[in-house]
Amino acid sequence: MDTEPRRRGPFWDMLAGRVSPPAAAETLGWELIEVDPGQGTIEVAFKASERFVNPIGVIQGGFLAAMLDDTLGPALVATLPEDQFAVTLDLHVQYLRPARPGRLIGRGRVVRRGREVCFLAGELIAPDGKTVAVATATAHLQTRRG
Repeated sequence: MDTEPRRRGPFWDMLAGRVSPPAAAETLGWELIEVDPGQGTIEVAFKASERFVNPIGVIQGGFLAAMLDDTLGPALVATLPEDQFAVTLDLHVQYLRPARPGRLIGRGRVVRRGREVCFLAGELIAPDGKTVAVATATAHLQTRRG
């Protein structure tokens, strides 16, 4: 895992403890397992809480979509210089099977990175190793001003 102190930016600052994690990441139980900025890949874990279930006892799809967004986005932002950030333009989620409360693994990757537009893909894996949802996303790179 690449967490060298020389890396800066919101993602790296959070990992180094220089800034607090976003509340959404804390709600989802986001935990970094591994990141490879050179390859544009990431593996994270989420704690799918009992609070996330719908009336039939499975994780509500919006939480799964949020987990996928919080997987794919960091796969990209880990590759960016300190003055750049990415905004999600489109997130397409396909739900393959019900997800139950517990630990879910998110794997994300940068499929193609252009000067302004990037394409991302990833999946959420249940404890039994089966994929519960997959996603693709389009992100737009922007530079912080001032």
